[in-house]
Amino acid sequence: MKKFICIALLLGMVLSLAVATGSVEKEMAGTPSLSILVYITGVTAGSPPYTALAEGATEFAAENKSVTVKIYEAGFNQAQWEEQLTSLVATGEYDLVLGSNPSLPEICASIGKKFPKQKFVITDAFMEGNAQIRTYLYNQYEQSLFLGYLAGLVTTSSMSHANKALKIGFIAAQEYPLLNKHMLPGFLDGARMVDQNIEIDFRVIGNWFDANKTADLATSMKNAGVDVFAAIAGGAAQGLFKVAKEQGAYIVFHNTNEYASAPGYVVGCGSMEQKKLTKEILNSALLGKIEYGKATIVGAQEGYLGFIADDSAYTNNLPQGIRVRFDAFMDDIYKGKIAYTLPSL
Repeated sequence: MKKFICIALLLGMVLSLAVATGSVEKEMAGTPSLSILVYITGVTAGSPPYTALAEGATEFAAENKSVTVKIYEAGFNQAQWEEQLTSLVATGEYDLVLGSNPSLPEICASIGKKFPKQKFVITDAFMEGNAQIRTYLYNQYEQSLFLGYLAGLVTTSSMSHANKALKIGFIAAQEYPLLNKHMLPGFLDGARMVDQNIEIDFRVIGNWFDANKTADLATSMKNAGVDVFAAIAGGAAQGLFKVAKEQGAYIVFHNTNEYASAPGYVVGCGSMEQKKLTKEILNSALLGKIEYGKATIVGAQEGYLGFIADDSAYTNNLPQGIRVRFDAFMDDIYKGKIAYTLPSL
């Protein structure tokens, strides 16, 4: 009798284990998986938006065991990007290619014709109507508008390095539609909300890494009367920080906190929530909820762009009178009270 009971118990245990194992296997089989290629058009070092993109994807994969991520740095030679990405897509390893560059949609559209099942999601870019591509455009006109407004307040002020020329400067690594149609006009439009007589001096470096050329351009611009600068230049922006510290000039910076790069001279920094958006995108992709063919514009009201006012450098670097005016302007930006027309791309 005891022998019969033992056998019955053993069979029950085996059956329970089999059922449990089957349940686990069924649960694992039902868990969605996602293989992601993060295609960096440049390098992450010295580029906070690319660093945030890579970190957001890596952190998302660490939080979701069914997600794998490969970070690929394509370098600065744009002529090679399409060939590189084509080779990576051709492996068939990736469910999703994630990138962040205004030039990527056209490249991905071309590659997509050869690989019709491949999906692409691109931030800081805009393209509608392609069933393989989803884009999210940061409202850089808006960010440039409020940074331009701050630049206008500074250049018209009596701060020690401000002059009477009413001239602001913008240095870019290269020209592209988003820069020419949104960022440059926004920067000048914001400054002219302070004084209609403000002019802009715009110079192009030609690459994203030549800090020495940036320094030469900044010196020339300062000699021409520029006292407040903005830059979209990647690692080459180090040349601007050097000139500001050595020769005395002010900087407002897009997308990231750079107050410490030139203490006392960087007077304002915008923020871009690239990591936040990256995680939201990948969560939607994992759940199969990405709406391909659609383009979305996100800005301050949506919580993806802002201004870093909680750094002590902001308080220390600017007179109270300027901060009061600018803080009120930013409050209106967040509430959607500043009227403007977003230029087309």
